[in-house]
Amino acid sequence: MERVLLSGLMKLELPGRTITLCDGGFVQWNGDLYQAKDDEFGILSGFNALTEGVGDEAPAGVLTMTPPSTTAATTLAAPGHQGSRLRLWVAELDERNGGVIGQPDQMVDWQVDSMRLRIGRGSRLLEIGCVTHGQRLMLRNEGNTLSPSFHRLIYPGEAGLDNATGLTTDVAWGAAAGPRGASARA
Repeated sequence: MERVLLSGLMKLELPGRTITLCDGGFVQWNGDLYQAKDDEFGILSGFNALTEGVGDEAPAGVLTMTPPSTTAATTLAAPGHQGSRLRLWVAELDERNGGVIGQPDQMVDWQVDSMRLRIGRGSRLLEIGCVTHGQRLMLRNEGNTLSPSFHRLIYPGEAGLDNATGLTTDVAWGAAAGPRGASARA
């Protein structure tokens, strides 16, 4: 009787570094070596159930890693890692030689959305919140706003709107007000 083992595979593609983890031992697949522990960033210690999106909500999930140090956790949670690609597969393994049978089933193809470091007595967990690539299609683009931060984005160093609070009149950007000094005559 032939027995087949199952293994979860995770590939996190960070800028400049790729982390490949599996849920035990090691698995060689598609030119990558998936191991139970990454020497720099630790292990994959948890996985929240996938949530399906309803309406304007996209599927999402949370993975938990146990980094060996706060420095490793801080490095992994760098702001430049937001948007990094994260994929999960379930692979069937031949019990005799540990090789992958066929093509693993891809379960998710996500991007990193947020990371939260939770430090407790004797524990350090990094929660990696992920969303689908399609989530970006649901982002609302409200356009340009008359706010101090947007104004400084266009005019660096200009702080003219910093003290303008409580305004009730909307001002349209780029609307011509007519020539200066001109008046309308009936």
